[in-house]
Amino acid sequence: MELSPVCSEDISSYGGILKSDAAHRKRKISKDVELDIESLYKAVPQLSKVFRITDKIGEGTFSSVYLGEAQMHDGRREMFALKHLIPTSHPTRIAAELQCLTLAGGRENVMGVTYCFRKEDHVVIVMPYMEHQAIVDIIGSLSYEEVRLYIYHLLKALKHIHQFGIIHRDIKPNNFLYNRKLRTYALVDFGLAQGTADSQIELLKDLSGLRRVPRPVFGERNLNSCTPAPPTSKHAPLKTESLKAKKTEDAASYKHTSSNRALVSVRTSSSSQKPQRAPQQGLTCNCYLTDRVCNVCLARKQQVAPRAGTPGFRAPEVLTKCPNQGTAIDVWSAGVILLSLLSGRYPFFKASDDLIALAQIMTIRGSRETIQAAKTFGKAVVCSRELPRQDLRTLCETLRGQRSSADVTMVPEAGGETSAARRNTDQDETPTRWPNGPQLDTHKGEFPLVVGSRHVHPDTQRLQELIFYFIQFGPDAGLQDGKM
Repeated sequence: MELSPVCSEDISSYGGILKSDAAHRKRKISKDVELDIESLYKAVPQLSKVFRITDKIGEGTFSSVYLGEAQMHDGRREMFALKHLIPTSHPTRIAAELQCLTLAGGRENVMGVTYCFRKEDHVVIVMPYMEHQAIVDIIGSLSYEEVRLYIYHLLKALKHIHQFGIIHRDIKPNNFLYNRKLRTYALVDFGLAQGTADSQIELLKDLSGLRRVPRPVFGERNLNSCTPAPPTSKHAPLKTESLKAKKTEDAASYKHTSSNRALVSVRTSSSSQKPQRAPQQGLTCNCYLTDRVCNVCLARKQQVAPRAGTPGFRAPEVLTKCPNQGTAIDVWSAGVILLSLLSGRYPFFKASDDLIALAQIMTIRGSRETIQAAKTFGKAVVCSRELPRQDLRTLCETLRGQRSSADVTMVPEAGGETSAARRNTDQDETPTRWPNGPQLDTHKGEFPLVVGSRHVHPDTQRLQELIFYFIQFGPDAGLQDGKM
């Protein structure tokens, strides 16, 4: 076994607070952070023998990240990122994250793992520290070359982990670190990762529900698993064969939403209401593609599907609880990041719930395209009015509010069949109609909705067209006449 290059000298006498790091010397840590560091030392005493923890540099729902310095055997001092997982994390989830970092990390812009410490139910994953800049702080000053390189290296990392059958599920700027000075990149945080059917990490298959999980998580159903819970009703399951084929083809249930201003009907694979008593056999469904929902559809079981991810970056498949989710959901998130960088707006999508998020997607992609896409994966959508598809290039230029000749020739064409005349906009047009990302035009109460996907959503394909050029030609390729 290879010896560790880190000295294990007891440094607890330093109190765990080091002020020598130049990047953090200017900022005095708060009392709360000092208490958190001391609590971490108490929870995992082994850390005090190796690391001087200097600061708390990140915090999320399932973990906190600290900055630590270690004395190497060769005399060097090296910085590390210490990720402390919350004690309630399931062991399978922790082991799966470690396997992702071990198998795929350390190359192709994917963060690796250096050490791991455990004390009872406290686990600390140690990774190399990468100094980086938050995208929200530099998005307004990013050049097109930087955007191109950023997306290229992100897609390179995604291609790498997808080859191992890893679905990251939480692709966003905060999880793809960027050092602007050194032009280095790192994909981090596999805490929500799941696996494909051919994943090389068996534990991810458990988390994805691709094989039976031995036991529930802490006595409750795992919300990140798409394995349906066993039936609890005493009634026999509803026989859908008795329903009329024309009314139920490729659709499992019906969901109805309404407001005092407009009415939108969406047919999805789940219902927002609790299943009722199963109706008598022989009843037919007459509510398909109408503005009402029948008791037959209300009696259907709710569909269980993975919904993990960050709002604003989740694909339509996730928002609509589509059971068949693959690596395409990561590509969708990468496309949203690209739109955010090109438009200078972060976040690009900002919605209070899933339905509004779906409405925003339809506002960008168009109602006709959405309805056609829904038919391909067994779901249907009824929209109150037809919405045109937005030209993504024009949209990004308008939101950014600058149209210099250099920008026009560098931004890739988003809508290939859209004429140049239609791309022209008034330079005096107010570019801040959507100050927090594109918002649905609700002055008439219109709430168009898009539904999920089977494998690769056509909307995902449209975004792939926008970024395929990065994969095909690489980061150093140039554009001619503003075309791919």
